[in-house]
Amino acid sequence: MTEANLQAGERLDGLPSQQVNVIQNPDMFSYSLDAVLLAHFAKPNKKGRGVTVDLGAGTGAVGLFYAKKVTGRVMLVEIQADLAKMAERSVKLNQLDDRVSVIHSDMQEVFDQIKPGSVDTVLCNPPYFPVKETTKQNQDEHYQIARHEVAIDLPKLAQTANKLLKNKGKFFMVHRPERLADIFAALTARGLEVKHIQFVYGKADREANMVLVEAIKQGRAGGVRVLPPIVAYTATNDYTKQVEEILYGQPWTIE
Repeated sequence: MTEANLQAGERLDGLPSQQVNVIQNPDMFSYSLDAVLLAHFAKPNKKGRGVTVDLGAGTGAVGLFYAKKVTGRVMLVEIQADLAKMAERSVKLNQLDDRVSVIHSDMQEVFDQIKPGSVDTVLCNPPYFPVKETTKQNQDEHYQIARHEVAIDLPKLAQTANKLLKNKGKFFMVHRPERLADIFAALTARGLEVKHIQFVYGKADREANMVLVEAIKQGRAGGVRVLPPIVAYTATNDYTKQVEEILYGQPWTIE
């Protein structure tokens, strides 16, 4: 791994199990556990040799974590120039620039750089919150785009993923459980059939606060499987053994 050469306001956050470090600026946007769990949840096509696209990559966390368990090419698509530049530096920092590239683009306009129907796997940690007249949005532009559906919403995201993917290609996303009906509707209407979901709970006695979703382009309708849950924290606010293994255990492998 090369030297980070951090700029003002930046810090280096790492995922020990994957031996990956990501350059971040908390004043712009920082990844959290949802990014780690999405990268861990995603099961590659073609035994990891296929092409992967991370839509709305931010500083590149999901794609970089995922890249260490595959051998194929990974493309990180990010609309915000500042975040895309940090992602480029993180790619070089982790010496992954032979397989991982960053595309500074609106994901809906990326098709002149990524051929439609050429991608095996699409990953996305999208903005969670719909924009309504009563919505209280974060005033910071970086956080607003990352958290609220101002640049992309679920139907447009599903359409973009469908257009990128080959038939039988896989789409993986992390989102909020309260949007599950919207997620199913948006994906199904655009030819992406949900096959697996996994709920994530902050603590065992609380409602789920995240959901991981796998869908297949032109997959057979029905047959959705709900995987065993992930519980993030113990009653004493420590990571559970399950999450500790993901964060600090052995490097992830393709099952």
